[in-house]
Amino acid sequence: MNLPFESTTEILDRHISGFRQYRLGDTVRLTFISRNCCHMTGYTREELENGCSPDLYAHLIHPADKHLYDGLLEQVRRTRATASAEYRLLRKDGSVLFVRDTMTAGEAEDQSLNAYSTLTDITELMAEVTDLRFLRDTVPCGMLKFNCGKNSEVTFINRRLLDILRFPETREGEISYLELCKSNIFLTIPMEERGRFAAFLNRAYEADAPLSGEISVLRCDGTKARLYGWVNKAVTEDGREEFHCVCMDITERYHNKRAGDTQRYLKALSEVYEKIFEYDFANGTVKYVSGESDTFNRIRNLPMHMEEATNRWVLNTVCAEDRPAMQSFFADVFTRKMMMRDSLPPQIRYRVKREDGLCAYTGIFLKIDPHVALFCCRKVRDESEAEALRHENLSLKNRNESMKEVILRYADGVAAFEVTGDRVTPLYASDNACEFFGYTREEWFPLMQKSTSIQEFVAGSAVDYEKFSELLRAGEAEFTYYDIHTEREKRIKAICSHRQADENAPRYVMLYKMPSPAPDADERTRDLNISVRTFGYFDIFVNDKPIAFRNKKAKELLAILVDRRGGYVTSEQAISYLWENEPASAVTLARYRKEALRLKNTLEEYGIGHILESVDGKRRIIPECLDCDLYGYLAGKEEYAGAFKGSYLTDYPWAEVTLGELMNDLQST
Repeated sequence: MNLPFESTTEILDRHISGFRQYRLGDTVRLTFISRNCCHMTGYTREELENGCSPDLYAHLIHPADKHLYDGLLEQVRRTRATASAEYRLLRKDGSVLFVRDTMTAGEAEDQSLNAYSTLTDITELMAEVTDLRFLRDTVPCGMLKFNCGKNSEVTFINRRLLDILRFPETREGEISYLELCKSNIFLTIPMEERGRFAAFLNRAYEADAPLSGEISVLRCDGTKARLYGWVNKAVTEDGREEFHCVCMDITERYHNKRAGDTQRYLKALSEVYEKIFEYDFANGTVKYVSGESDTFNRIRNLPMHMEEATNRWVLNTVCAEDRPAMQSFFADVFTRKMMMRDSLPPQIRYRVKREDGLCAYTGIFLKIDPHVALFCCRKVRDESEAEALRHENLSLKNRNESMKEVILRYADGVAAFEVTGDRVTPLYASDNACEFFGYTREEWFPLMQKSTSIQEFVAGSAVDYEKFSELLRAGEAEFTYYDIHTEREKRIKAICSHRQADENAPRYVMLYKMPSPAPDADERTRDLNISVRTFGYFDIFVNDKPIAFRNKKAKELLAILVDRRGGYVTSEQAISYLWENEPASAVTLARYRKEALRLKNTLEEYGIGHILESVDGKRRIIPECLDCDLYGYLAGKEEYAGAFKGSYLTDYPWAEVTLGELMNDLQST
């Protein structure tokens, strides 16, 4: 239906927001401006029509945005396509109006080029954007969104976080590190932190509120940054689940704190050890950092080539008989074989050439961080005294059954504290060492700022004042304890600096973990015949009698460990078998720990708890401790040659993978 011109003009004049018409010739001429547009600006049509300029509307544009308006006109003239621009208008009353100008070009009947424009008032929207820009510029936080899928693909990352991670500008022909990291957020997490980060995301997924924490991330220049932030699970408008993260860069504060802790740690070590060398494995250097030695004072804190300086020190100091062992010890350290994460501190005993003969020394490597460790040396006390001390400690261990309660929750930590008279001042502790003395991490920090009486200091633990004083008097001791994290017996060693003539002079005590003696499996299994049946239905027998499991999941966990043939099974892997339709979360992890404890208790009830080994939450079966038809069949033992007849762990669907392998082997033979 064709509208009369009067009706069309009425619609354009009153009902199309900010309508204008231009003729785009050699000069731009405004040929029509609607009353609606005039109302938006506060001017009347007569005021805008009376003037010598062909485009009076252009005079209303904010001077700083004039180029945006001119660019829009030029783009429409050149491309003859629809285009938009956002700019500010100055209203008659002096106020500012933010508008979005959408312009379309078309040819008139006389072949001239016309442009048609409409305005949208976006003042309120821009006010919100301005507020967000103010928040972005004043709050130095990184913001990140990534989905909850397996690869955790990034859907949003703000400028501040890009700066923190130091993403470079991508040049033509170069790989885009940003796009690479966007495809998987785990690429920005160091390998040693990825397990902890995944566990944190699992907790955040299950929680109903944001969770906070610290983590190290990889910058694009190869360095690491330390971030503190909050993560929350959200659901988008289209129903997708994603994580929202806000974080801040605390790298400088983190390193300052670490440096302060290291200095306090070094201070305590220097009171216990005669010489301390700092090994920087990242840079391949070593430097002498503590001790009273005329030989080394001139090179104190001077970095030297690690292997060359060490070999020279060994040749000039260690007696000829002990040099090969000493060189082999450092060779293993240099290749990082003895400095792996969660490993025991490498220790060695050697003899030093002195003018008055040979003197026995002990040395130990204590890690500061993944790349730096301290090699600490101290003279061994008289052999007879040391032997007497060992017997004394053995007697003390047998007498003091309550010591297990003291260190029930102590898990391989390192601690140091200063003792002056009868008062104690903690100097340093790893995250889990505080519990040795019955304190939480939060309770430990205030203690570092003051001295506390020994009696009060040990009040929260099961050890009494007399036993603690006896440890200080002996100066060196080892204790056996049950570690609930690994469910194994372990040992710690305590070393005290010698008491000086002045009883009020400070003494320093160091605690660190020691290697535990390997259990004698042959002795424990000498009177027990343990056999496992996997072909058909799963069962385990002790002296030909089957174990009656009270819980199906505990029995299935044992079957999983047997199927792994001595390899470690992580908590997440076990959960994926036991509850295949449920992801690893705080709930399923708690459920799994309960089943693992039930399995441990059941096996110990039958006297065969030693067939399992648990390290840092990972578990495995010890194949040498039992007879298993699967192991015998795969090893080609004659008595198991015909044992497999086509069925394997019939109770469990996940066993089909191994069953397929067995069937292939059977068919190939």
